[in-house]
Amino acid sequence: MGDLMSKRRPPTQQIPTSVSQALEEALFAFGAQRPDEAERLARYVLASRPDNVVAAQVLGHTLLQRGRAAEAIDPLQTAARGSSDPAIETLLARALAAAGRSDEAIDQLRRTTARRLPFTLAFLELGDQLAAAGRFDEGIAVFEDGLALTPNAAVLRMGLGYLHLKRNDRARARSLFMQVRAAEPQRHDALVALAKVSALDGEYAAAADLYQRALELRPDDPVTRIELGKCLLEMGAREAGVASLRAATRSDAHVTGLAITALATASHGRFFLRPSAATAFLSADAN
Repeated sequence: MGDLMSKRRPPTQQIPTSVSQALEEALFAFGAQRPDEAERLARYVLASRPDNVVAAQVLGHTLLQRGRAAEAIDPLQTAARGSSDPAIETLLARALAAAGRSDEAIDQLRRTTARRLPFTLAFLELGDQLAAAGRFDEGIAVFEDGLALTPNAAVLRMGLGYLHLKRNDRARARSLFMQVRAAEPQRHDALVALAKVSALDGEYAAAADLYQRALELRPDDPVTRIELGKCLLEMGAREAGVASLRAATRSDAHVTGLAITALATASHGRFFLRPSAATAFLSADAN
């Protein structure tokens, strides 16, 4: 799917001349973020070939992105029964969970992860869903089982680290995040995770350095910029901290609430009685 999705074609309302053309057009539409067209074409394919895994994936991802998880379940179940494809089974489990059927989702993922060869994303999804249900010990066991089978799966090591962090085992979480960073020094999520642990441990200077390194990789990440601002405020660097928060809100107004909270809760921050006053303060020019 990746190569086709990276290209762009203009939208079309023409009836495809073949199923293969419809499938190709559905992939292009999905990659071009044209969900109406992607859904229509994927359904066209599935009408004649309900076990087509790629069309089911396009439809499933499209419906999930649009908040219509319940509609995705039937076509995903049909495709999964006909293929035993772990990717489609994992997507089905995601749809089941999003539709409020978490027990069925977990059961599906347990069946998928019990197979060999291992499918890393199924372990990740199962661990995350168990964690969301507060079943931390089970989630940890799933991540560890996945890592035993795929020891180089950094995404599982990250997931395990965050689960330990939810249990406030910061030392174990730090160790796991450091392992990922040692293998991939420029990995953005590892830098952010290590920064988070450092901030929780009160190591604000170290956390700020890690957040700055992460921003060098993704300078348009407003949430990381807010976290940097919080660390700078905790260090007493108020001007730099406020500047970081302002830069975040300028790049994405949706994070204004996070910036206001950061400003109000930091020990060297600033509290406003009216949210509008805080918004105006963050919107002000640095000068």
